Amino acid sequence: MEKQNIYNIFGNTKVVIKDPPPDELDLNYVFKKVDKSIPDYLKSNVDLIYVGQFDEFQHRDINAFYKDGALYITNHQDDEDDMIDDIVHEMAHSVEEILGKEVYGDKRVENEFLGKRRKLFYLLKAEGYNVNLERFLNPEYDQGLDMFLYREVGYPSMVNITMGLFTSPYSATSLREYFASGFEQYFLGDRNYLKKLNPSLYNK
Repeated sequence: MEKQNIYNIFGNTKVVIKDPPPDELDLNYVFKKVDKSIPDYLKSNVDLIYVGQFDEFQHRDINAFYKDGALYITNHQDDEDDMIDDIVHEMAHSVEEILGKEVYGDKRVENEFLGKRRKLFYLLKAEGYNVNLERFLNPEYDQGLDMFLYREVGYPSMVNITMGLFTSPYSATSLREYFASGFEQYFLGDRNYLKKLNPSLYNK
């Protein structure tokens, strides 16, 4: 199967290598680390993982996404940890699909997220940016707001502004990315930091 660029992981999940990653990247290490890091019951909604280049990456300016039981992961990876981060982050979105009611039903994660979004709004306003509070209090993904944060404010500034507020600038993008970034931090990063910074997300 390796000669055909197909791997079996998580029991029945197949990984299809459409376009090869860098030669020095150890795929076996990547898959073993993900398998070890994530409990089996949270892998149940992932049937396939595709590695390569896909049109959506260019159209949406992303390097990974989840759709219909499959993870699509770019083959352009800096190292093993970069690829592991991408896979676990997208697995979080697969978990949302089957456990969305449990994750968001009591509104605790959403209220925590919107409280932080409100603080971000006032921080940006104090920096002189022309911002609209209504947009910051919308938990859904807003492409215009996303472009504003990452093009006009800029990633380096977002890192400084969101420090002590969000686990990463990307987690400020939407409620779903807030959950996925927290999921990633919980299983791959510093749980104590997550608990201190985002207690409702940590508890969930």
